[in-house]
Amino acid sequence: MEYILPPVVILPPVFVFVVDTCCDTEELSYLKSSLQQSLSILPAEALIGFITFGKNVYAYNLGWTENTRCYAFRGDKKYELPQIKDLLGLIGNDPRSVQTGARRFLMPASECELALNNIIEDLSKDAWPVPQGSRPLRCVGNALNIAVSLMELAYTRHGGRIMLFAGGAASFGPGMIVGDKLVDSIRTQSDIKNDNAKYLKPAIQFYQGISERAANNGHAIDIFCCAIDQIGLLEMRSLSEKTGGYLVLTDTFKSDVFRLSLQKIFSRDDTGALRMGFNSTIQTFLSPDIKVNGAIGPGIGIKKKNPFVSEVEIGMGGTNHWQIGSIDNQTTLSFHLDIVNQEPQAKRTHAFVQFQTKYQHSGGRSRLRVTTVKYPVVESGNIAKFISGFDQETAAVIMARWAVSKSETEETIDVIRWIDRTLIRLVKKFGEYQQEMPHTFRLCREFGLYPQFMFHMRRSQFLQTFNVSPDESAYYRTMLVRENVTNSLLMIQPALLQYSFESPHPTPVLLDIASLKNNVILLLDTFFTVLIWHGDLIVKWKKLGYQEQEEYENFRELLKLPVADAQSILVERFPVPRLIETDCGKGAERLLKAKVNPSGMGAGNATVESGNYFTEDVSMKTFMDRLIEYAVKA
Repeated sequence: MEYILPPVVILPPVFVFVVDTCCDTEELSYLKSSLQQSLSILPAEALIGFITFGKNVYAYNLGWTENTRCYAFRGDKKYELPQIKDLLGLIGNDPRSVQTGARRFLMPASECELALNNIIEDLSKDAWPVPQGSRPLRCVGNALNIAVSLMELAYTRHGGRIMLFAGGAASFGPGMIVGDKLVDSIRTQSDIKNDNAKYLKPAIQFYQGISERAANNGHAIDIFCCAIDQIGLLEMRSLSEKTGGYLVLTDTFKSDVFRLSLQKIFSRDDTGALRMGFNSTIQTFLSPDIKVNGAIGPGIGIKKKNPFVSEVEIGMGGTNHWQIGSIDNQTTLSFHLDIVNQEPQAKRTHAFVQFQTKYQHSGGRSRLRVTTVKYPVVESGNIAKFISGFDQETAAVIMARWAVSKSETEETIDVIRWIDRTLIRLVKKFGEYQQEMPHTFRLCREFGLYPQFMFHMRRSQFLQTFNVSPDESAYYRTMLVRENVTNSLLMIQPALLQYSFESPHPTPVLLDIASLKNNVILLLDTFFTVLIWHGDLIVKWKKLGYQEQEEYENFRELLKLPVADAQSILVERFPVPRLIETDCGKGAERLLKAKVNPSGMGAGNATVESGNYFTEDVSMKTFMDRLIEYAVKA
């Protein structure tokens, strides 16, 4: 049930654009074009702010139409909130007078659209000279500090988002990720493991402070990373994690991943409202026999001890109250509950959990959504009833989130061992077998897929860091803990569809090397990437040009089917995934090889027969054989 609360003050949402001007001219032109398109689809009443940064930070006065007027801040100086207030000319302590003064910097889109379009059109690459062998000086940290401070001064506890568009790493001022000399490479996984990343800890501490300020004030911070090299997402991930902001990672502002994702943020529902909520809080109320361990997902915990809180903390624990700067219909948190046997089991037939979600609608009114869930309580010996209520897909996603949360403070190998121990205990308890007889082992269908999910989770990019940069690891992990069950399962175990002459429709096939047949087309969906792969025979037919001949119309249609399905995925998903089309034996085929089960089987499989498939990973069969051996031990 959702209630519209009586208004105290109705204010439209606030959007502050923080733009990197150190990009090259071509990249900047693509960014400017996307920004102008975004302005045209924003609600007319939305308040807009505009800040640019290079070596220095510039906050623009949008109310000055005669020419461009902005306030400059040094990029290497850390400004405190009172200093920023004075420098921006925001006088007084009354919130209304501060808002009046801030109107120069935060104006309704309908009133400043022309001035802002002119400002964006006139943007040019940062004029500060870049010596040979050096990086451009980017004061990303200070730009975010100015933006967060402006929002905190003018619209604290009111819905808004700060949108950072970065084309490179912070190399100057507070929060710098890397030095300005190109000989000083940005940190790698090895540098982090060996504690050889001198900027890492200070940068993480700086951005965590920024993110906590924004989260406590009800504001979200979105990050759009568009660069071939790393830009410091590992250090800045808390900006998105703690505030519920969006995160988009790609290699250029020209890409569809950036351009289409930015447009989708400002999409509307049937009533014309933005598909997002602001300044939200979630509070849980539980039966006396249940306590909450914590939550894993976007946001921060509001530390309030009460009878609903367990002493054992998981994720954001120690509270039953969480704050999220921004939510939408895809935002998902996992709540971990603890059963407390405070009364005899005979008296507890059901338990209740209530979620109260309060948020600011894009129209300005606050809303309260109340969701009450009733759970049956099962006696400890009633295994059959427990099995019937088990959701293995959700359980796999919960365990994946928990594993990612543990990996932030523990070694990867220890997390993998924890997953293995948990899996062994589960199949030992719910499997059917005779001790010391592996061939008698059976697992009911309610649990049948769970070991398979854990097999793919163990070898996924969420836990394995080989050939994955620190920024990519941070991106993948951040996305996993905020997406819904369906999308999270795609990340853990990608979907593989087969297109062939044997069926007029795509057919799901095993995520196995044996599925890479010569006469089929495969579509791999990993959530982050959609890959279309052509088998060896399909490639030969394409080279012979059969698709251009009328008598081979079926072949032409077969080539079109996966492309059409891939485009439909791009239309529906946010962030927009990368679309890659490749052939058997080509470089991008490695993305498919890295995901499939290395069974080593497959007749009529050019990938296996060529001998170009090498891996140190064990196969699913070997994994299951070892799992069963441990499960049936006395």
